Amino acid sequence: MEPLTSNELKPTQNQTRINALDVIRGIALLGILLMNINGMGLPFSYEDPSILGHTEGLNFSVWFVNELFFEGTMRGLFTILFGAGVILLTSRLIQKGAGISTADVYYRRIIWLLLFGLVNSWIFLWNGDILYAYALFGFFLFPFRSHPVKNLLIIAAVLIAIGMAWDIADYHKNKALKKEAAKAMVLKESGTKLDKKSEAAIAEWKVNTHKKTPKEIQEHIKGMNGNYFEIIQHKAKELYWMQTWFQYRYGPWDILSFMFLGMAFFKLRILHGERSIKFYLLLAFIGYAIGLSFNYYEVSLITKNNFDPLKIYEAKQTYSIGRLFVTLGHIGFFMLFIKFGILGFLQRSLAGVGRMALSNYLMHSIITSIIFFGFGLYGQLERYELYYVVFSIWIFQLITSPIWLKHFQFGPFEWLWRSLTYGKKQAFRNSKT
Repeated sequence: MEPLTSNELKPTQNQTRINALDVIRGIALLGILLMNINGMGLPFSYEDPSILGHTEGLNFSVWFVNELFFEGTMRGLFTILFGAGVILLTSRLIQKGAGISTADVYYRRIIWLLLFGLVNSWIFLWNGDILYAYALFGFFLFPFRSHPVKNLLIIAAVLIAIGMAWDIADYHKNKALKKEAAKAMVLKESGTKLDKKSEAAIAEWKVNTHKKTPKEIQEHIKGMNGNYFEIIQHKAKELYWMQTWFQYRYGPWDILSFMFLGMAFFKLRILHGERSIKFYLLLAFIGYAIGLSFNYYEVSLITKNNFDPLKIYEAKQTYSIGRLFVTLGHIGFFMLFIKFGILGFLQRSLAGVGRMALSNYLMHSIITSIIFFGFGLYGQLERYELYYVVFSIWIFQLITSPIWLKHFQFGPFEWLWRSLTYGKKQAFRNSKT
């Protein structure tokens, strides 16, 4: 049989989907909003609630719970699923006889995803977009699709270790900088003229540990309450930083590493829900026991030292360990939820959300931009009040996603993505409707 051309290939049909992957993708997609909402609706306080005075009551409780269970972990889970999707897509194309066209389809899919990320950032106004990063690092994955599990796990471990080493180096650099700046300040206050090195140490320490003042916060909020083009201009500097230096400082160790884990886990059939109950119980227990211990240590270190900037750097040294193991705990826990068939109606809704992950993810940006910028609520809600928005979006998507999929084969952005990837308009409506 001759290989099929890419134009003859078709995206995955509903009957060949893996339900466990859809359910857990839906959970991860909704879970991402738990953390993203802080960047969407609050100024400068994603990781440091003390900037807005959110250090007690419900505001603190929300931050505390998020740091323990969700910071980085839902993103980690979503990234693992992306890596798994690489194996799923390419293996099915090869089974269909796509041959060299497999690479053609894969890279066109990634290029279009990159453009979706740019749209999400610059049009839908979400500076924390993940699609751009997925596409950027997704370019590296294709040559590794046939590597054995052992190699994939080693690559992931090495990348995570490099990221940890960089975090440790950052802490010790800032620790030394603080000491040098403190000595320089003593000399300056005594009337001694400082050399350029000492002046630079003071200036760098102030930059690295500066917390936004109430005046700076209000100026920022004012800039975010302008018209659409003024908001884009106000966000441009951060958007540029997020899509350049930020990606190379954090992306390979945070994102690419988990993509390789996802590829390995898919080959191990962990994400199919096919492993034993005992396996998932152990994964949940070990993951949570280790991960939550590290996360609790980090949160305690920060809070006991009144959110001191240097202590935040110190806590980041073990961030990668806590994040990794809590993410593994989530996989074990959610797979048990799926295998036991608990709350079947909810699982069906979550599967619908997961099948429309791209559309629902972009919808998060669209809805929150309207709420925070269109209605001028940016910086106006308490941290805990943001979760009224989160839960409303959850309910909306859990209800509408299954209803949509009764009438259409894909979410609207999934349909567009597939049509662009395969170079041909795909069927949209279900044949039954």
